[in-house]
Amino acid sequence: MIRNTFSILNGIGDKLERKLWGAGILTWDKFIGAPDITFISAHKKTFFDESLSSALNALDHADAAYFARAIKRRDHWRLYDIFKEESACLDIETNGFMPGSGGVVTVIGIYDGFDYKCFIRDENLTAESVMEEISRYKYLITFYGSGFDIPYLLRAIPGLKFDIPHFDVCFGTRRLGFRGGLKRLESELGIARDEIVKDMNGYDAVKLWEHAQRGSSDALKILKLYNKEDTVNLYAIAGIVYQRLRTQTGIEHYL
Repeated sequence: MIRNTFSILNGIGDKLERKLWGAGILTWDKFIGAPDITFISAHKKTFFDESLSSALNALDHADAAYFARAIKRRDHWRLYDIFKEESACLDIETNGFMPGSGGVVTVIGIYDGFDYKCFIRDENLTAESVMEEISRYKYLITFYGSGFDIPYLLRAIPGLKFDIPHFDVCFGTRRLGFRGGLKRLESELGIARDEIVKDMNGYDAVKLWEHAQRGSSDALKILKLYNKEDTVNLYAIAGIVYQRLRTQTGIEHYL
């Protein structure tokens, strides 16, 4: 999808992008190779050609950081098919308070489509361990992470950086007309959750952490399972949402 994306260019929105598609300009290469485009001035086209050439070079080198800067955040989902093999689904649990008011991150879960890694407060959750793990990926997937998880982490773990594209599935589903949280989305898509944590929510995760702090190994085990289900299911959901967002653009009509 990213090679069909012209909203990367300043001044080009969804309407003009579809106009380009309708004119047979479906990819960056087609745009650059066209001698002229009737509804884009020669001056602008020269500038756009340079921008797209830079984007193609970044794509050839899998430079995810370039696209994190160059593409509007609302369009980061369009990079999914390019970076999905190097992506990480991230979800955090907290003690129920905000940073600065006694809030701490209790669990960070990361799933890459194959392995789930769990970072637990007072065990293996450190700024260094989390940054080292995040540095392995080129694409971040969350559910409302741009509104909660990432801002919370940046405040709670000084020095942590996220300079890669970020597909926030929550806002992707909003564009598709869906209203509700991750659990409701799982239900609508027929994605199952382990029975042990099927009916749990964020408040339950806070209470489990409190029990774990009092020495309950079972509570910690269930908390980890709850977090794992969030990240693993999100990985499956991201692929579905990406395909539906792609269809919504209308690109398939022009291919």
